[in-house]
Amino acid sequence: MSISDYVELQVTSNFSFLQGAAHPEELAARAGELGHPAIAITDRNTLAGVVRGHLGAKQAGIRVIVGARLDFADESPSLICLPTDKPAYARLSRLLTLGKRRAGKAQCHLTPADLTNPDGVFERGAGQILIALPSDELTESATANFSSFLNRLSRELESETYLAASHLYRGDDARRLARLAVIADAAATPLVATNDVRYHTAERRALADVVTCIREHCTIDTAGRRLAINAERHLKPAAEIVRLFRDYPDAVGRTAEIAGKCRFSLDELRYEYPAELVTAGRTPDAELARLTWCGAAERYPGGISAKVRAQLDHELALIAELRYAAYFLTVHDIVRFARSRDILCQGRGSAANSAVCFCLGITAVDPDRLDLLFERFISAERNEPPDIDVDFEHERREEVMQYIYAKYGRERAGLAATVINYRSRSALREVGKALSLTEDTVAALSGQVWGWSNEGVPDEVVRSLGLDPADNRLGLALRLARELIGFPRHLSQHVGGFIITRERLDALVPIENAAMEDRTVIEWDKDDLDALGILKVDVLALGMLTCIRKAFELLENHYDRPLELATVPPEDPAVYDMLCQADSLGVFQIESRAQMAFLPRMKPRCFYDLVIEVAIIRPGPIQGDMVHPYIRRREGLETVEFPSKELEEVLGKTLGVPLFQEQAMQIAITAAGFPPGEADQLRR
Repeated sequence: MSISDYVELQVTSNFSFLQGAAHPEELAARAGELGHPAIAITDRNTLAGVVRGHLGAKQAGIRVIVGARLDFADESPSLICLPTDKPAYARLSRLLTLGKRRAGKAQCHLTPADLTNPDGVFERGAGQILIALPSDELTESATANFSSFLNRLSRELESETYLAASHLYRGDDARRLARLAVIADAAATPLVATNDVRYHTAERRALADVVTCIREHCTIDTAGRRLAINAERHLKPAAEIVRLFRDYPDAVGRTAEIAGKCRFSLDELRYEYPAELVTAGRTPDAELARLTWCGAAERYPGGISAKVRAQLDHELALIAELRYAAYFLTVHDIVRFARSRDILCQGRGSAANSAVCFCLGITAVDPDRLDLLFERFISAERNEPPDIDVDFEHERREEVMQYIYAKYGRERAGLAATVINYRSRSALREVGKALSLTEDTVAALSGQVWGWSNEGVPDEVVRSLGLDPADNRLGLALRLARELIGFPRHLSQHVGGFIITRERLDALVPIENAAMEDRTVIEWDKDDLDALGILKVDVLALGMLTCIRKAFELLENHYDRPLELATVPPEDPAVYDMLCQADSLGVFQIESRAQMAFLPRMKPRCFYDLVIEVAIIRPGPIQGDMVHPYIRRREGLETVEFPSKELEEVLGKTLGVPLFQEQAMQIAITAAGFPPGEADQLRR
């Protein structure tokens, strides 16, 4: 056996919240540095960290073995579960969903019966490799119970079953390994070497102790036996594992054998949008084209201009090429439902660059009036799924969300997760408590953190508080707080990002209950979904739409003047008179202090002036020194000049000052001859 054959199969990342002390990416990178050909990510009752491990392993040039540690509610011995192929992965995901759906938020209630049930979702472990984890204390009764558990697995499951053996460095390892070898032989369950990894390098041990204190609600001074007795739970070179298991070389060799059998990769996951929105046997592309041209006929009763027709042809061709038609149909169906219930809704963001979205009624930006750049929304070169954000009345959005659940079922629809991470302030507070810093000291340090900062407290700031950063305990707290920043604390639900699938969603990713009633959430966040090419539909809540709805009702009830969004009189001079006086308190988008201070200088007199007003009060234009040149040109204090007639068409509306990302793309296209897709890459 070559020493490079060792693969670590029992790895806990920080997505086993307050259990692991390393990011999945750090573990994968370290495994690559050590020359390991692969590494497993086996967090506790979750697959939340596997996508990050998958990406980290790709960057390190190794494979990630997707898996999970199954902890049971009845205190049966835990199992490492490693699916060997895509069907086995789907069964593992559905098993975790089963346990999570019968428990509260962030809980998972599984028993061995869920694995052995011949009619259950796990299908008696078909295609799985299970590694049983023995107790640290192998007392006589514990040994008997563990042996009985192994025998039950062998009798009732179709999976391959192994027994994990680890060095605990307590002085009795030789005796303990010998006893495990006897148990393994008696149960016909081969021994396999693991190191029960909790962090990537030994230097992370101090943070692992702090994480334990946070989990156990104690301090480092009172934690006692709850802390690990050494710093050995890190990834080790294969040669070191071979040395430790020199009396059991087959246990090391089996790690590579198991890794060779586990060929499943997250790259195999193929995501497809629902197909039931297609009528009369049409393809999704044909159905989208039909709805688009019908919508165009309604939007332009006087006839569709050549400009709009060309734009629609271009967009439909690109949508068909990238196979996104079903996604547009899904968003259209959700908007159609909302409008059927008189729920105000409006698409926004980069989707406003789409003439198809306008014709489907998703957005209200007329391509005949504005210069749209569809590649800002969808680009073949970008290789990213489109993102259509749709706002709904905040008081009635739940009706839309429950419609999605009812239409597709809980097994096919769920909200994306949001990973809540430790930031500077929360990291300082938690580490400070764990290291027994006084409440005054912790409050003073955390009070120096600005907003949502992810930076630690600099030494000079610590000194300004009358504290000594060279003090051993204080210095350790500051260092460990910096390490803890960015660690996941827990999963929350996305503000409205829905994932809807053609087949079972719970075969793609585990689904769990949210804290809110009647909400279910998957375990992956937006970045995970983007990495795997999984589309989401953003069903967002906007309070201003509720205000508009109530204003319409008041107008109709008290003034007998029924209005809709489409029939609100445009360009009312009285409105612009108010805005020029900064009378915009409570007006969406222009109610901030910065906007109110700029309105009298801007003196908006038309809707496009407000578009510029909103765009210009942003970090990019402000830091790029675009505000003052624009105002000087608007007031006639500076001459507006253009390098060419072509650039005048791009920058004319903003007086030669590029304010929009679309303008940056148009400049690249017009002045440098970039294709639209490459111009979008330049913008990014």
